[in-house]
Amino acid sequence: MEVKKGSKVKVSYTGTLDDGQVFDTSEGKEPLEFEVGAGMIIPGFEQGVMGMKEGEEKEIKIEAKDAYGERDENNVQAIPKDQVDVGQEVKEGMTLAVQAPNGQKVPVKVTKVDDQNVFIDMNHPLAGKNLSFKVKVEGIE
Repeated sequence: MEVKKGSKVKVSYTGTLDDGQVFDTSEGKEPLEFEVGAGMIIPGFEQGVMGMKEGEEKEIKIEAKDAYGERDENNVQAIPKDQVDVGQEVKEGMTLAVQAPNGQKVPVKVTKVDDQNVFIDMNHPLAGKNLSFKVKVEGIE
């Protein structure tokens, strides 16, 4: 049986950046389970497992545009300091949760704090990065 659109798959994986740094892995956890074509994971990963068979292993290389997208400097914004109330002093490097227009909470990184503003980066932490995954198909339904 091959992985195709609509397949429910279980995969073990280790994700690395171009410099070899591991950013995510299923090692020591349950395999990742998802339905191919349901948009539950990044497009490049879905494409990479298509056609694989149970027990097969391979490396998938995904360009930034097919992973978390390119960085968008329009996603770095200043918010007046008096509108940021997190119950503690806001510092550079912190991660805050802000409410998106759809009501969903989104993590953002504080990139700078000055006297009037808190600058936040709403890009995904892996935006603009090429990703590599070593994957093994553990099961196909």
